[in-house]
Amino acid sequence: MNTYYNPEDLAKFSTMGEEAPKLWESFMNYYGQVFADGALSAKEKSLIAFAVALTVQCPYCIDSYTNDYLEKGGNEEELTEAAHVACAIRGGASLVHGVQMKNIVKDQMF
Repeated sequence: MNTYYNPEDLAKFSTMGEEAPKLWESFMNYYGQVFADGALSAKEKSLIAFAVALTVQCPYCIDSYTNDYLEKGGNEEELTEAAHVACAIRGGASLVHGVQMKNIVKDQMF
């Protein structure tokens, strides 16, 4: 199946550092520190990253963090629940932005 996103491109991610190696190195150092164990475990951070990936709809990140979370001992039930959390937050954000519409309607009525 052809899609706009080519799963093989994920393996080419590091090529983004070819023309800007210092920026790439800085990003990768930061990225590594973010996902290291800290107040949150690397596994917890992986689940958060998965939910964020769903929210921003990045297929590469969805693939990457689904696999990463499973490799860290997570399971499908936890991933599914995280997917529902992402859905609820995204849906709620859309609804709360409806208040902007209501403000405009209210202003137009007077």
